[in-house]
Amino acid sequence: MQLTSNTAAFIEAQQYSQFILANLHDGLLPSTFYRNVSDFPAGTTLNIKVVGAATVQDVEEDKAVTYNPIDTSTVTLAITDYIGDAWYVSDVLRQDGAQIEQLMAMRGVESTRAIQEDFESKFLKVAGITAQTAGNKNAINGFDHRWVADAGADNSYKMGLSDFIDMKLAFDKANVPQAGRIVLVDPVVEATLNKLAGATVSMDRNPSFQGVLENGFSRDHKFLFNLFGWDIYTSSRLPTITAAETISHNGTSETAPIGSVANVFMNVLDDSTKPLMGAWRQMPKVEGDRNKDLARDEFVTRARYGFGRQRPESLGVVLTSASNY
Repeated sequence: MQLTSNTAAFIEAQQYSQFILANLHDGLLPSTFYRNVSDFPAGTTLNIKVVGAATVQDVEEDKAVTYNPIDTSTVTLAITDYIGDAWYVSDVLRQDGAQIEQLMAMRGVESTRAIQEDFESKFLKVAGITAQTAGNKNAINGFDHRWVADAGADNSYKMGLSDFIDMKLAFDKANVPQAGRIVLVDPVVEATLNKLAGATVSMDRNPSFQGVLENGFSRDHKFLFNLFGWDIYTSSRLPTITAAETISHNGTSETAPIGSVANVFMNVLDDSTKPLMGAWRQMPKVEGDRNKDLARDEFVTRARYGFGRQRPESLGVVLTSASNY
């Protein structure tokens, strides 16, 4: 007597489901880019308390000291994204088709890739768009953390060396550690920077912060060089703005047109310096089942997650042209 209980090894749906489960995690954005919040087991929104800095004062003998309150606030993290994927293979296709198992394996790889791209795109959208106020300097301690790349005489809005210098100063003034500073730039910006490679400027070809080079990120994002303390990587999934932004920076007002790319500067040294936090309510999970009525094997993938801002001072954005280099 052969039943599913004693012949599990021959059930293709179960084998295929395990294949997907073993590969889904490989391509996700490295957890070194955000603080993975673990104390969020239920609910859709988590409120995290933030305590400001204390200040000291001059005191004198026999005089009362002024009692100063300390600033407090909260940051929130919400589970906002619920994604999925589904597909099936019919018995007739298995009977009449050729290399169907290879096709199904490739389908699984594409599902992995789609989840990776969605996860990373949502992270970068929060970093480049929603974590800051659009059309605003987002200044911290008097120094801008968002601006439009200098238009120049030809209105090209190309990234320049001054953008890296200015953001370095902004992070320094916000007391952000030197170690762990990285930049994700559009490939168009890479072309701009490659033109500067021959200039008299220190471009270190070795990354300073090796922790970001792991899993799918190392395959899909190219390290360019270290410039003024920034490890620079490329990304084709950076967000583009859907409304023009006019921002004054260093006394000059520039307008980034719709479609401009938000290049992201951040510090990922440790959980206390990362600008964003994230949480998985449901890690990518595949369920496989047999539909006997329709004579096919069916597979469904689902995942739930969300991102939120936790430290604005370690986040910077420079808007550049999506085509000019």
